[in-house]
Amino acid sequence: MQLGVQIPTFTWPGGSAALAGDLANVARTADQAGFGYIAVMDHFFQIPTVGAPEEDMLEAYTTLAFLAGHTERATLLTLISGVHHRPAGLLAKILTTLDVLSGGRAMVGIGAGWNEEESRGLGFPFPPLAERFELLEETLRYLLQMWSDDDGPFAGKHIHAARLLNAPQPLTRPHPPIMIGGGGEKKTLRLVAQYGQACNLFNTPELPHKLDVLRRHCDKVGRDYNEITKTVYQLMDVGDNGEKTNELIDELGRLHGLGFAMAIGAVPQLPRADALERLGTDVVPVAAAF
Repeated sequence: MQLGVQIPTFTWPGGSAALAGDLANVARTADQAGFGYIAVMDHFFQIPTVGAPEEDMLEAYTTLAFLAGHTERATLLTLISGVHHRPAGLLAKILTTLDVLSGGRAMVGIGAGWNEEESRGLGFPFPPLAERFELLEETLRYLLQMWSDDDGPFAGKHIHAARLLNAPQPLTRPHPPIMIGGGGEKKTLRLVAQYGQACNLFNTPELPHKLDVLRRHCDKVGRDYNEITKTVYQLMDVGDNGEKTNELIDELGRLHGLGFAMAIGAVPQLPRADALERLGTDVVPVAAAF
């Protein structure tokens, strides 16, 4: 089982003047500790479950590019980009650039999005949910075409483009893996089955049911269920002094038993590096052996 660290907040004790150094240290430590993935949220305001809207929030892909320069191994992704945040062509070029400049370490994290407050606040479009799902499916098709040999036009209900020229192409072939976030049973998990290489679900009692739904969608579209990497959001909390280490290991073992090959989540003690180091010593190797 691979582990990933998500960085959901940038409101750290040193303030914005120390943020670049703190973030670089966190990324290097996570990379060296053996985390397979490093993720940031794609939000413009802080979200309510983490803090107040006024708290610090960096733009996601600029941050991932910065992290690419301070890491060597970890795959880099957003958890999760709202499809309405960027036009499909811009998103494709951003992800391609990240993949090329990171040496082939970009992963797509995308979903229908939800935070109306930040979109209205900054003037981003925020279509109704049904339209966002239509846009999500078109964007997935757009990305796959742009990362293929077909540089012809694209015509959808919401996206129209004359020529999907993409030079250079990503280093990751046939394309950076696509993670579709969310557990919606009618639309989101269908899109995972049809287009995704990974899903991302929250750790709730419904997990076995969600996986069953995904399997049924795979059967309907003729997709091998085992091709999809099942990922779960799990807090990476070993406690301030390692007292929760065994509890975390037990939970990761349970999740692996359900079929999850990857767990990713926040480390509450950040930007302290000692928690990442402890995870690298005491948890990452155990999880890898599941």
